[in-house]
Amino acid sequence: MSSESYHEASGLLSEETKNLHRAIVSLKEELEAVDWYQQRAEACSNDELRAVLVHNKNEEIEHAMMILEWLRRNSPEFATNIGTYLNSGVAVVDVEQQNTSDVLVHRRGGASTSLGIGNLKGVR
Repeated sequence: MSSESYHEASGLLSEETKNLHRAIVSLKEELEAVDWYQQRAEACSNDELRAVLVHNKNEEIEHAMMILEWLRRNSPEFATNIGTYLNSGVAVVDVEQQNTSDVLVHRRGGASTSLGIGNLKGVR
C-alpha cells in the first residue's frame, strides 16, 4: 500500500491535511515529470521529438504552478513564504536576511545597524 493510500484510508487525518498531502504529492510528481522531460529533450537527437518533449515539459510546469497556487490559497505558511521569496528582486539567499533587517528597522523605527543575529550575551 502506498503512503498516499495509507493516509487516505486513515480516519485519523483531517480533510485539510489530506488535501494538503494530495497537493504536495501531486506537486512532487509534476516536478519529477518536468525533470524527466528536460533530460529526455536535452539528450534527444531528433529535433521534432525534442520539440514535443519540451512542449510536454512546459505543460508539466503549468500543472505544477496551478498546484502551487492552490497551496498558496489554502495554506497560510505557503502563502507567507511564496510572498517572501517569489519576485523578491534580490538574490534568493539574501531574501531572508533582507526581511530580517526590514523587521528590525520597522521595530526600531529607523535604520538598522544590526547584523540580524541578535544579542548572544549570556547564552550558553
